[in-house]
Amino acid sequence: FQRELCDNLRMTIIPQNAFQGMNNESLTLKLYKNGFEDIHSHAFNGTKLNQLILKDNKNLRRIHNDALRGATGPDILDISSTALESLPSYGLEAIQVLNATSSYSLKRLPPLDKFSSLLEAVLTYPSHCCAFRNLRTERQNLLFSIFDNFSKECESTMRRPTNEMLDDSNSTLLWSAERKTHSFGTDYESSPYSYSTIFDDSEVAGFDFEYDFCQPKVLTCTPEPDAFNPCEDILGYSFLRVLIWFINILAIAGNLTVLLVLLTSHYKLTVPRFLMCNLSFADLCMGLYLLLIASVDAHTSGQYYNHAIDWQTGTGCSTAGFFTVFASELSVYTLTVITLERWHTITYAMQLDRKLRLRHAVPIMLGGWLFSIGIALLPLFGVSSYMKVSICLPMDIETGLSQAYILLILVLNVVAFVVICACYIKIYIAVQNPELVAANKDTKVAKRMAVLIFTDFTCMAPISFFAISAAFKVPLITVTNSKILLVLFYPVNSCANPFLYAIFTKAFRRDFFLLMSKLGCCKSRAELYRMNYFSAYNSNCKNGGAATAPTKASQAFLLLSALEKPYPAPQDKTSHKENLPRVP
Repeated sequence: FQRELCDNLRMTIIPQNAFQGMNNESLTLKLYKNGFEDIHSHAFNGTKLNQLILKDNKNLRRIHNDALRGATGPDILDISSTALESLPSYGLEAIQVLNATSSYSLKRLPPLDKFSSLLEAVLTYPSHCCAFRNLRTERQNLLFSIFDNFSKECESTMRRPTNEMLDDSNSTLLWSAERKTHSFGTDYESSPYSYSTIFDDSEVAGFDFEYDFCQPKVLTCTPEPDAFNPCEDILGYSFLRVLIWFINILAIAGNLTVLLVLLTSHYKLTVPRFLMCNLSFADLCMGLYLLLIASVDAHTSGQYYNHAIDWQTGTGCSTAGFFTVFASELSVYTLTVITLERWHTITYAMQLDRKLRLRHAVPIMLGGWLFSIGIALLPLFGVSSYMKVSICLPMDIETGLSQAYILLILVLNVVAFVVICACYIKIYIAVQNPELVAANKDTKVAKRMAVLIFTDFTCMAPISFFAISAAFKVPLITVTNSKILLVLFYPVNSCANPFLYAIFTKAFRRDFFLLMSKLGCCKSRAELYRMNYFSAYNSNCKNGGAATAPTKASQAFLLLSALEKPYPAPQDKTSHKENLPRVP
């Protein structure tokens, strides 16, 4: 029996017992292209549904959880092109075919055990098919759990002639023979493992051994997940879940400490300190990105398929993507400026009038901020996209503009790395002069440079290599494996920079202990640093008063200072006064 109701935009609800009183035959309800907005509880009470077609009801946003209560079926449910945000929790057990194409508001599915009979699903989002990948029908689960030795019988059955297998009478004979072959008890009718105990008579009568067990129906689901969104959680590997917490806490704690110490110091804000603050802020943003990814992964672990659409199309993923691109570009830009400033300080050490001042550094960094913000905003306006993958990186290269965007970022990062390497090589050549620096300090400087270049290379090289190949649509690594790069290599600089550029330097340790002394801790260490600083200051003041120009010894001191700490070395009385602690 078939009932069709369509193109009636005035009908906005389906009330309770709307179809009660129809005959007991299987009913196909075609209720499409109407104005339905809500389907009430017990709407289909008393019906025996074969098919329930609700497609093209553009305004249908809600089906009550008990809408199918009191009804039998349906076997086929079609909710294509509706605005439904969820499916009812009751009445899904009989559904064998589910059609939900173009249902963009349906971002979450009910618990999988509700689809105990499902054989075919045509959905909107590929991630939802991950939920059904390992799902079997209720009968298959029961058979596989009980008859673990049926595979031998299947092999012999498959070798039988086709005409015998197609003979309807064979299924009953085979079933009877199987009951005799596999003894579950002396009295199989009363035995707890007898067939009559496991199945009702109606189930046994309709059971076809060859086709229900030996050739079980496999649940099919479309669209299938693609290479960018495989069936896995955000981080994929279990060991990455542990590492990412360690790395993001290290990055956040290290950079917050550097910012706190530098911004609360009583020493005047100099160019190196200003640049170090910018670098720490950029690396702190990278730590926040990793924290956001780790938190969402922990929250959605095991059920990411139900959260994938909300996460990747929502503000969370866009925010995470903005943070990581902004942080990455600002960090690379600031590292390049720091390296150029060091090279400039050493190259023009004898020319105080060419010294880089704060009034020069501020507009330079302002340009870096504007550039980084602009680059990070482009995917939010359609140039590439943060929604392509679960880790919210701009991996969309479908259009030529998106491809050019990715290549621009990668090329700029490679150029920055080359500039950093070239500057450190020039610095090393400059400080290698035996007239300027002693041999042991020469080795110390070389080691420090090697560490700085190695961390930059470790961070940039793997990412750039695989990303450039992917940008040319020749991917050499899967998205799953790229998550290893994301956790192990991508944030290397963000973790290492606060230590290499600040925490391991003497000047930072001095500021740190002075700050701690204000909180009542480490007062003796702070007093020691304070006495050493003023002693060096007074000594340099006396020497500086007799000198009319910087000597080679002071130049050598300047070279090492530029490399070893984010504070310029004092060169005359004026510069000494600039570095005196301010009196509160």
